[in-house]
Amino acid sequence: MRKIVFVTGNSGKFREIKAILEKRGIEVLQNTDGYPELQEDDLEPIAADGARLSCEKLGLSVMVDDSGLFIDALNGFPGPYSAFVEDHLGNPKVLKLMEDEENRRAYFKSVIGYCEPGKEPLTFTGIVEGNIGYEEKGKGGFGYDPIFLYGDRTFGEMGDEEKNKVSHRKRAVDKFVEWIDSNL
Repeated sequence: MRKIVFVTGNSGKFREIKAILEKRGIEVLQNTDGYPELQEDDLEPIAADGARLSCEKLGLSVMVDDSGLFIDALNGFPGPYSAFVEDHLGNPKVLKLMEDEENRRAYFKSVIGYCEPGKEPLTFTGIVEGNIGYEEKGKGGFGYDPIFLYGDRTFGEMGDEEKNKVSHRKRAVDKFVEWIDSNL
């Protein structure tokens, strides 16, 4: 079984990635040390830099995930600042910002950064489109899941297994696994 170190302090992301990759015969180990995050408006350079720094530090093949919620009516906010906004404002205040907005379109974007010792980092991007709900619904998932509507239900209302079939992270991981299957 292949092994990859996933550098994240987010237990929800780790649980999702581990479940998705185990079905593909890849064992995922968690490292919670973190890395200094590049400040950029796009997720791809953030994930690439995080993977490179983590790989250099650990001397192992590593993956990182940088994800964000991009809301049309808020000009893409919170985007790459999603974790900070979630930690400091939370879903209720994001919903307050959306209170008078008719355009509820949003998308989740996940970028997997992967790096092997002595090589340049690679990125794999997944996007899932949906809408921002009017209230939090569901106890599942984490972060913005209870306010992100995919079809007629929030990610928070779906179980992990159902969400993992359609999520932005699943789409990014699928691209990563395709690359692994054809390159390793």
